[in-house]
Amino acid sequence: MTERRTVPAAQGAPVSQETKTRKHGEGPGDTGTGTERPAPRARRERDRPWLMRTYAGHSTAEASNELYRRNLAKGQTGLSVAFDLPTQTGYDADHVLARGEVGRVGVPVAHLGDMRRLFQDIPLEQMNTSMTINATAMWLLALYQVVAEEQGADVTKLQGTTQNDIVKEYLSRGTHVFPPGPSLRLTTDMIAYTVSHLPKWNPINICSYHLQEAGATPVQEIAYAMSTAIAVLDAVRDSGQVPPERMGDVVGRISFFVNAGVRFVEEMCKMRAFGRIWDRITLERYGIQDPRHRRFRYGVQVNSLGLTEAQPENNVQRIVLEMLAVTLSKDARARAVQLPAWNEALGLPRPWDQQWSLRIQQVLAHESDLLEYEDIFEGSHVIEAKVAKLVEESLAEIERIQEMGGAMAAVESGYLKSQLVSSHAERRARIESGQEKIVGVNIFETTERSPLTADLDTAIQTVDPAVEARVIAALQHWRDTRYQPPFNHPRPCKALEKLKEAAKGTDNLMEATLECARAGVTTGEWAGALREVFGEFRAPTGVSSAPVAVTAAEGSALHDVRRKVDATARDLGVGKLRFLVGKPGLDGHSNGAEQIAVRARDAGFEVVYQGIRLTPEQIVDAALAEDVHAVGLSILSGSHAQLVPDVLERLRVAGATDIPVIAGGIIPGGDAEQLRAAGVAAVFTPKDFDITGIIGRIVDEIRTANKLDPLEVPA
Repeated sequence: MTERRTVPAAQGAPVSQETKTRKHGEGPGDTGTGTERPAPRARRERDRPWLMRTYAGHSTAEASNELYRRNLAKGQTGLSVAFDLPTQTGYDADHVLARGEVGRVGVPVAHLGDMRRLFQDIPLEQMNTSMTINATAMWLLALYQVVAEEQGADVTKLQGTTQNDIVKEYLSRGTHVFPPGPSLRLTTDMIAYTVSHLPKWNPINICSYHLQEAGATPVQEIAYAMSTAIAVLDAVRDSGQVPPERMGDVVGRISFFVNAGVRFVEEMCKMRAFGRIWDRITLERYGIQDPRHRRFRYGVQVNSLGLTEAQPENNVQRIVLEMLAVTLSKDARARAVQLPAWNEALGLPRPWDQQWSLRIQQVLAHESDLLEYEDIFEGSHVIEAKVAKLVEESLAEIERIQEMGGAMAAVESGYLKSQLVSSHAERRARIESGQEKIVGVNIFETTERSPLTADLDTAIQTVDPAVEARVIAALQHWRDTRYQPPFNHPRPCKALEKLKEAAKGTDNLMEATLECARAGVTTGEWAGALREVFGEFRAPTGVSSAPVAVTAAEGSALHDVRRKVDATARDLGVGKLRFLVGKPGLDGHSNGAEQIAVRARDAGFEVVYQGIRLTPEQIVDAALAEDVHAVGLSILSGSHAQLVPDVLERLRVAGATDIPVIAGGIIPGGDAEQLRAAGVAAVFTPKDFDITGIIGRIVDEIRTANKLDPLEVPA
């Protein structure tokens, strides 16, 4: 969803749901042979459609509830909840890091009252709800369960998924909170609890989606996701909380959330390879005998990495092709699909844009004959050869990771992150060189004026800046009145102390978390209590160890920029130009910042990059301490309007107005004008794909800020 990185919304995002790969002959379909006459079209039985979702949530619980009920009335068959970044990272709306982030990439849920309002008039016992939540997954599931109990639901009938894949948070999405060990414990405890108490719930949704968004190749996507699954299943098995004879129930509730890119033949083969490897691992490593438990159950959000700001109408056909990759082949068909909207590279999609994506699915499922046939690729030697190659290479990479000590060790060593940064850098280099063609970006760039984007102010939905203040006021009111009628919650301090005691020991943390939910504890209070016990974690950035992806050969664009960097350093009387890349706020989408940092390094800059989740104050302090010559701020969550001016003002107060500030992210045109008027030297958005050119522009801004003459060196 995936997570969303627009003004908000998830480019990400994600979420999948209980799905499975159906084996040939297991479901309805044609029964005739190639020599028989086909059954009349009207008499053919159709396979059931996949679960159809749109990833949604913004502003407030009330506004999101209205959106959910409207989408369900339009034929959506499952809910996919997007939470805002403070909720995902365990902060209340009034925390300093939450500034500018409240309600942007999803809905803020701070306590039981918010969860009640989010699902008001939506019977949870009848719903299939997917929640894109990871580090705080246990907390949100507890709130969901308590609301269901209040509705009178039989919680053993609750169906849905909590994403709960912390490994990819360290690698790509950036909403991790705790170190790997405690994070894995939270996941393990939650899986053990759901097996016994919520038997129809998918307690983890292992996400290769975000890995591809971070630049993973198909082999890396398969290998890293499977390595995560091995780490989780090993932890559950070794915890002793689940009897050996019930491991099949654990495996049978593991689901995956997968990406589907525009190379739809390769993507379809990837899904077949996923299924084969999962069947092999669960049989050979865990001894799961029941083939129903070994089914590869997955849902899909199609690729958001490939959505373009330039000629965004082309995103519609990209989305359709990507959907075909996971629906055409019955033996590798997703059982849950959610599609991004055509304008997610511009900002937050409107309800109409989400409806368009839903209708794309409905046309394919209900108007075409796709669901009337068995697997149409069975027997293809081309497909089989590609699948076999993916399986072989993925198993080799899985073995390499196991030799390192498994996925958690490979996270802590920085191996997985550096591999993804490197793969992404290579992809960007292919685009810049024209080797990889993107229509409307580096080929066929001329275009007619698009009526879809003629008025950008209405082409996306915006979040009222006043929402944050209203949410904070409501949060304070909750804290002040949660002990009073009509709620009469017990004092939360006792529940939080029980949570901390359980965290210090070995008890399953779910019961203590449920008690916190019933006591009116807030998201920030729950996470804060665990932070006291577990501490926090800053994941490796992968920048310093990433290899050079673009060479600075004589006559190349990077060679020319290196000359500008060296000349400017000489003119300023310093050994190297120093460039700080900062990620203010809670936006964890660090791919763009990492690519800028790597290219600046390769152009001769000394790069200061401390990773994600910094306050404007910390960024300015670092800029002054490191005596940098420029500051680059990357924000994709929509909080740029508040956080970037804050950095500018702090630099001004410090007397450092000669340090140019460059902003990058999903920034609408009107916002970009306001940032430039506030003093930002340059603004870059997804349409600016030439990273080497961006680095050259940064050098120009350094020279301008220091009153140096322009260089007659092409960038």
